[in-house]
Amino acid sequence: MTPTKEELIRVIDFLPENEQQLLLEIAKRFLPDDVATPEDLADIEEARKEYERGETVDHSAIDWS
Repeated sequence: MTPTKEELIRVIDFLPENEQQLLLEIAKRFLPDDVATPEDLADIEEARKEYERGETVDHSAIDWS
């Protein structure tokens, strides 16, 4: 663990719960919004398995209107 991360953990432990929530919201602003979540990755994996099993829908079968 990096020294910065260790210090962040120590500081967070001393903050009141409401300030921890605020800090979390601030920290989230630094995260890229195009990163796949674990749920996204699970959905992608399931979709790949469905495709491999031939469980697809032909585009002509979809009402695109």
